[in-house]
Amino acid sequence: MIKLVIVDFDDTLCLTEEACYQMESRIGLEMGFPLMKREIHKRTFGKPSDEVISERIPGINVSEFMIRLERMIPEYVEKGILDNVSDHNIKTLLNLKAKGKIIGMLTGRAQMELTHILSSTNPLSDIFSLSQYKENSKYHKPEPQVFDIFFSTFNVKPEETIYIGDSINDGVASNGAGIHFLASLESKNRTKEDFKDIKVEYFVNKFTELEEIVNKLDQLDE
Repeated sequence: MIKLVIVDFDDTLCLTEEACYQMESRIGLEMGFPLMKREIHKRTFGKPSDEVISERIPGINVSEFMIRLERMIPEYVEKGILDNVSDHNIKTLLNLKAKGKIIGMLTGRAQMELTHILSSTNPLSDIFSLSQYKENSKYHKPEPQVFDIFFSTFNVKPEETIYIGDSINDGVASNGAGIHFLASLESKNRTKEDFKDIKVEYFVNKFTELEEIVNKLDQLDE
């Protein structure tokens, strides 16, 4: 029986890679750097911005970039370009919660990139029983111990837990922790071939498939 459902945010719960690429490219151009290559952004997406921006834009001042990013995020959120979680995806989580599932979020984002998501005015704030991000996590993906706080907080076992994410690191962490891993292909930035060395319980083409998959896993335990 699945008791705990943990979701990744970027390109899983919400398709964000393109919007993030637009923001980061704009900042890079404003700081005098050439246009960032989209291929590099896609390949490194899902890792903390401050850790990979030097790879995406070699030579950039990381501290200044992060300050500019923090200032720019509200503009893109207000315009509905960034972090616009669909009503269908929110309903999927609400349906799972109504069935007694605990819902958590695990992301590599920094806290300043999540202020609007964790705000009490955001509908997600009432859905997530625990949100883990860069600053409040002792461990980080792909370390399997990143899930330990969820297990201890809710007294659940790995086999009672699902994690849905879009990156190889998501799969490595899940496999190491012994939990069910669902690989999201919705962004089309990853393919099944990318996960050839990862144990994947199900491939997910739409986030809304999550509810049906949880139901299937519950039925297998009956």
